[in-house]
Amino acid sequence: MTAVYRMPSLGADMEAGTLIAWAKEPGERLVKGDVIAVVETQKGAIEVEVFHDAIMGRRLVEVGETVPVGTPMAELEMAPPETTKGRLDEVAPVSSEIPKPAEVQIAPAAGPGIRPIEVTGAGTAGRRRVSPAARRLARDLGLALDDLRGTGPGGAIVLKDVSAAAGKVEHGP
Repeated sequence: MTAVYRMPSLGADMEAGTLIAWAKEPGERLVKGDVIAVVETQKGAIEVEVFHDAIMGRRLVEVGETVPVGTPMAELEMAPPETTKGRLDEVAPVSSEIPKPAEVQIAPAAGPGIRPIEVTGAGTAGRRRVSPAARRLARDLGLALDDLRGTGPGGAIVLKDVSAAAGKVEHGP
């Protein structure tokens, strides 16, 4: 049985969100509480999770796309409990069309729940707002956050900013 994962409402005033990154690939097993994606809202980047066991299906929204709350983001294959515990190669393929993987992979954070963006000194001069995923990637790539220009809400540094900077460093100016 196929279900649809929809853009969640992450606040009373949220009307739309921007998909920053997918945390799971098509065909991957999802367990209740797994982070499936990172979504940018007016208040920052938030990791969103699934609420039941399933198999990640076809992605319906591309990274960087802004969609209204309730918009279908991905198809999920609802699997019986014994299937989700078994090997994934024993499960019938979700789709023959597999989208190309995103340039940036997000490692799911430990623990359940929605975790908001870390804000370092919000509202104070000289301090930068950086999403946790962007901070982690910049650290892994050895990039200084002070050298990056943030394009997220309020000038926050998001994953695409770090990815763009990494591309310039690797391929030259």
